[in-house]
Amino acid sequence: MSDLDQQIEQLRRCEPISEQQVKDLCLKAREILIEEGNVQYVDSPVTICGDIHGQFFDLLELFKVGGDCPETNYLFMGDFVDRGFYSVETFLLLLLYKVRYPDRITLIRGNHESRQITQVYGFYDECQRKYGSVNVWRYCCDVFDYLSLGAVVDGRVFCVHGGLSPALGTLDQIRIIDRKIEVPHEGAMCDLLWSDPDDIEGWGVSPRGAGYLFGADVVKAFNHANDIELIARAHQLVLEGYKLMFDRKIVTVWSAPNYCYRCGNVASILELDENLRQEYKVFENAPHDVKGIPAKRPLPEYCRSRHTSILYISPLTQKPQSDQSFDTWKSGGFRFAFDFLFNNYASTCQGVTLCCGVCSGLVEAVFCDSDVYPNWLT
Repeated sequence: MSDLDQQIEQLRRCEPISEQQVKDLCLKAREILIEEGNVQYVDSPVTICGDIHGQFFDLLELFKVGGDCPETNYLFMGDFVDRGFYSVETFLLLLLYKVRYPDRITLIRGNHESRQITQVYGFYDECQRKYGSVNVWRYCCDVFDYLSLGAVVDGRVFCVHGGLSPALGTLDQIRIIDRKIEVPHEGAMCDLLWSDPDDIEGWGVSPRGAGYLFGADVVKAFNHANDIELIARAHQLVLEGYKLMFDRKIVTVWSAPNYCYRCGNVASILELDENLRQEYKVFENAPHDVKGIPAKRPLPEYCRSRHTSILYISPLTQKPQSDQSFDTWKSGGFRFAFDFLFNNYASTCQGVTLCCGVCSGLVEAVFCDSDVYPNWLT
């Protein structure tokens, strides 16, 4: 058994590989990814997957439904990390498959494959907690910069994490973007990772604070100009696992069941056969007895009396005003009063995740299903 095969088996048991092994893996992955285009060509048959978001045991469930790599040819449309408890294991397992079977798995970039976003939504903190430093986070972020921005299956199905851009009318325009950078907070590259389809005409302002909303007329024009039959994208929670829009010209595929371990949604994958016939396979989250969700720690007496005023919030649209330094605030939790939270964020989020800023014990889980661009990072 090769070293890569051993590491794959180790990670499939949810056992971390060493920091040095992560470094070596990321270097090998970059050597492979740099040879791939901004719009990577993929042959059918292929199985297309949406957001995973660190839900490692649900990723294993996905492989049970769709088949293991390399027997199944996979295309993952980004957002491998953040929110879930096992972003490290999730991304590294997919990266190991990419290095071991480079022609049998395609990974494209999502809006969470970003240094800025992962510092807000969990991956940064997870790397620091599991490895005792941020080195693994840095290695992975360097790989993010090399991921393709999209893929096209048999020249007919365009796959992208988010959506379209008013600055991009053709695939050739995407091909000339310099992708090996941190995701900008505006512009064509940002739009591909952040935009969403909506029941509007033309283009609209996105409530996320990045990217655009785009309508059926935009999709029709893009597909016609590029001889595309279908746009497959991810980026938005769909309770039914997938959602076809605009006369079946665009589909959202969501692959994280019971999102954030509380949403109750099912997930799906899209199988395209040799003739590009579509089959959507819907699946539920992994059984609770194998999920390994970290147990909630009981709140100390001190926290039970204080946790309504000392909170951790994710996501944020702006940096809260406080007397703490930025570094302390970022590493120790975003601590401010619930009244401030409610008054400032109720209009931009459907909910938030609240944790005690002192002990990190769960106080309340009111889930926000939409990413909001943290504009204070720009």
